[in-house]
Amino acid sequence: MKRIILLSFIVILASSNLFAQKMFKVKYESQADLKIYVVGYESQADLTVYMVKYESQANKDGLWYNVDYESQADFKLYFVDYESQADLKIYFVDYESQAGWKNKSKMHLLKFKN
Repeated sequence: MKRIILLSFIVILASSNLFAQKMFKVKYESQADLKIYVVGYESQADLTVYMVKYESQANKDGLWYNVDYESQADFKLYFVDYESQADLKIYFVDYESQAGWKNKSKMHLLKFKN
């Protein structure tokens, strides 16, 4: 019985981190996992993003949490000046419920590395 409870706890703990999108902004393009361009209109975006205040709130696509150190991040981001340089175009939204994919063909870019 103890083994089942322990195994259940481990599965729940592991799955809670599965959706966390912890991001770190790097200074140089060569350090980045992804190059990001911030568009002016939601309709131009591949992904709409809402920045959450706490790591535990980053539990679905488009909810990002900024970390203080590169080693804590799931992804390292570099913000480019031109749309043509970007791997992913994002638009920052005002409400958590607005966050999510607009262009599902780009979803593979934010798959978690194991």
